[in-house]
Amino acid sequence: MKLYVDGASRGNPGDAGAGFYLVDEEGNELLKGMRFLGRMTNNAAEYHALILGLQGVLGMGGTSVEIYTDSELVAKQMKGIYTVRDKRLRKLHGKAVALLDKLHRYNVIPIRREENSTADRLANEAIDGRRKRRVK
Repeated sequence: MKLYVDGASRGNPGDAGAGFYLVDEEGNELLKGMRFLGRMTNNAAEYHALILGLQGVLGMGGTSVEIYTDSELVAKQMKGIYTVRDKRLRKLHGKAVALLDKLHRYNVIPIRREENSTADRLANEAIDGRRKRRVK
């Protein structure tokens, strides 16, 4: 399985959303999701997207996954290259690690923003959908 994740925050901190997109090895869509997250930083939204996506993988019975993210910070923190200093991110990092521990194999792969357009679109749609509901 290939999991693409992205978080978005308008204002940083600001209205935030998370999106994920899961495909099989042939590129066939297995699952996608999005969630409005409220007010938070972009880095926190990125972690929420990762957590949501991993919950989706595990919910489908997945045992191994390649995770694609355009967040250098999340990729390097998940690989242990960067230390997680922010206490709010440390909590989210811990949740992600706990989910990863349930898998047999995983790999976190940093990609360019242009390669993550579906997850990015979902994260932004989550924000837009919430904003439209607030206007009514």
